[in-house]
Amino acid sequence: MDYRAAGLDYPATLNCAGELVDRIVESGRGDRPAIRFPGGAWSYTRLLEESNRLANVLVKDLGLIPGNRVLLRGPNNPMMAAAWLAVLKVGGICVTTMPLLRPRELSQVIEKAEVGLALCDARFAEGLTAAMQTMSHLKRIATFGEGGEVNGLMRAASTSFTNVPTARDETAIIAFTSGTTGQAKGTMHFHSDIVAVCDLFPVSCLKADETDIYCGSPPLAFTFGLGGLLLFPLRIGASTLLLEQASPPLLLKGIQDHRATVCFTAPTAYRAMLGMLAQHDIGSLRKCVSAGEHLPLATFEAWKKATGISIIDGIGSTEMLHQFTGSADDAIRPGATGKAVPGYDVRIVDDAGREVPRGTVGRLAVRGPTGCRYLANEERQRGYVSDGWNYPGDSFYEDTEGYFWYQARTDDMIISSGYNIAAAEIENVLLEHPAVQECGIVGVPDEERGHLVKAFVVLRAGHSSGEAMIKTLQDFVKAQIAPYKYPRAIEFVAALPRTETGKLQRFKLRERG
Repeated sequence: MDYRAAGLDYPATLNCAGELVDRIVESGRGDRPAIRFPGGAWSYTRLLEESNRLANVLVKDLGLIPGNRVLLRGPNNPMMAAAWLAVLKVGGICVTTMPLLRPRELSQVIEKAEVGLALCDARFAEGLTAAMQTMSHLKRIATFGEGGEVNGLMRAASTSFTNVPTARDETAIIAFTSGTTGQAKGTMHFHSDIVAVCDLFPVSCLKADETDIYCGSPPLAFTFGLGGLLLFPLRIGASTLLLEQASPPLLLKGIQDHRATVCFTAPTAYRAMLGMLAQHDIGSLRKCVSAGEHLPLATFEAWKKATGISIIDGIGSTEMLHQFTGSADDAIRPGATGKAVPGYDVRIVDDAGREVPRGTVGRLAVRGPTGCRYLANEERQRGYVSDGWNYPGDSFYEDTEGYFWYQARTDDMIISSGYNIAAAEIENVLLEHPAVQECGIVGVPDEERGHLVKAFVVLRAGHSSGEAMIKTLQDFVKAQIAPYKYPRAIEFVAALPRTETGKLQRFKLRERG
């Protein structure tokens, strides 16, 4: 990618962990709070020392060498942040996962990324241990937190560490996203990518400074959460509030108790928080960012009326690392997803890749200092990137002022409450149940969640439909994959609509709702 074309100039040798933490301490700002959490805070000096201790443990006790891939598993808390930084300091590659993932999902990530070592919060080790039983790549799980083995090793380790001089175009993280096939897909991002996303969208849209306190709900395993809750605040010496549980009421309480000023969450959460504002003082809040799904105009207007804050909406993707459109303050157009972030080129094209006139609906295409690099998936890479342009899979139109207006997804991905959910993955799980003959999954419009996951199920002979069967199938899915993916609506049908060649006609299922 061309960083200089975006107005960025990074040295050939660049370790992003040093840019995010070491640089702040070296500038004399080590006593500033870096990470806040219920019951305490870590300064930049404390964060640097803990990540350095863990870096020493990784090298001396766990045998990590540059280029090794390390899976991180745990909730949003200071140790997860320190672990993320420590892996990068030693030249390793971070593969961060959500605590909600089940063993079969973890196994997919481990296999794809060829992970040899996992750093895991001791409270979430059981699922990872189960995944390890069937995997040849994962050789060791090291636990941290209460009762974790890493804690004792860190106490004996030095607080000093010399960061490995990684190249700016060495892979720093592998972020996983679900695609329409339901299989986990890894996207690789360089050390310079990590710094670049901090120097573009936040500068043009957030306009925050070191006095700000960031907060939000997305896990650090989501690049939306990684950027908004760790990278962006650390880059400017600000602080972040990390909450292990960030449901709407707990997020509001966190904003109130810690006087947070910048919030990152999904439209669903903003809608849910509207009914709880009277019980909380969130007067400190001055910036709100939405991503993960389209921000409905009704939600924007209701939040604006209740708080006086215009939510910053934008387009982003795991493949691009973070947001590449957005607008701030008076430049916000309610209902639009903003303009192209300076440093990125965004356009709307037809199926042949030709730019269409403004006002015409077409495929979204983007290029800039970050871009898609799929891990060991050349076919998917060719489908996402063409002639230097990235195609996230959305339909938009651009108006005469350069604002982009979302129309629909161009694939079968379901976006519900800010989560990307692959229909095929849920179908694969449901088909494992002995009562299910065949099934089809679609997203249906829902006022609260944006879209709802709905299953159309054909039962095998001898099995009865009804509420009891619905609950049985829902519980079965929850036990196999992350609970947010389960079908909240199930309709039993005699047959599924298919083409003459046997392909499922999802559009007919959507028409049925």
